[in-house]
Amino acid sequence: MISLSHTGAAALIAAIAAVVPAPAPSASDPVPPAAPAPVNSSDAESIDMGADRYQRMTVAVTIGENGPFRFMIDTGAQATVLSRELADRLQLFDRETATLVGMAGRKKVETTSVADLGFGNRRFHIQTAALVEAAHIGDADGILGIDSLQTQRVLLDFVKRQILVADAAELGGNSGYEIIVKARRRLGRLIITEARFEGLRVAVIVDTGAQSSVGNLALLEKLRNRRTLGESRLTDITGQQLSGPSKVVRELTVGRLALRDFPILFADSPPFSSLGLNDEPAIILGMSELRLFRRVAIDFPTGKILFDLPRDVRGFDSIHGAIIGA
Repeated sequence: MISLSHTGAAALIAAIAAVVPAPAPSASDPVPPAAPAPVNSSDAESIDMGADRYQRMTVAVTIGENGPFRFMIDTGAQATVLSRELADRLQLFDRETATLVGMAGRKKVETTSVADLGFGNRRFHIQTAALVEAAHIGDADGILGIDSLQTQRVLLDFVKRQILVADAAELGGNSGYEIIVKARRRLGRLIITEARFEGLRVAVIVDTGAQSSVGNLALLEKLRNRRTLGESRLTDITGQQLSGPSKVVRELTVGRLALRDFPILFADSPPFSSLGLNDEPAIILGMSELRLFRRVAIDFPTGKILFDLPRDVRGFDSIHGAIIGA
């Protein structure tokens, strides 16, 4: 997560950092179950997923008459980010300077405006886009933040390997989702506050821009007597690194679903402070956990997050690491 601030302007949370954890024990990905019944979404915008080197999702984006370019979708990002290489290639040289606050720290960066950014049938004027090195965002061309997603539902379909962006009604409403969680909005992002960490209330940020999950120091304090798997590190979108211990979360309950025995990195990361979550246990839930579901929908207009369970998991069963139905 990144705060982007200009002199004399309010801070703006721009994007979740491109998280690259140090190698840590992880289970193998499950074999995807059969695809669900097709959704009647003729008017929806369907974008095939691409696999960037960090296994996040990319979509085809145009800028003016140029492109398509590969952008990641980041539901934890308030603003859009461009790679410096793409901005130079498109001669977007009308730039200002801002401070970018990433997962690991703060750094001065250039920003630019993007007059005509489009994906699918939608086009936007992006007033302020931070410029970062492509190597720090998995060699993607940029990141789409919620400044271009705020009025839509974002559906991540891991079975069909596609992203759908449209009104909720065009995507079949809430049909087929076993878990529907109401989230509260803070600085544009949706935060689940009714989650439980081993019986303790914890705030959960569902973030498609983070490859792995990250916990804050308030949560680490609750685990101070638990064995540490080792030291892990992440490289954020500014290229800075942050290190911290990795420990196993025995159970995280969201609604009627329990996610069990998955490792997370703990760190004093600036996003928690930006969201006012320094003093309460909080987790950024990354793609390594989201990929265990068939589908995940983030509905910004209603503030709801919806989960479609694997076919062999019932409402009170567990997702044990990456092993479904253990």
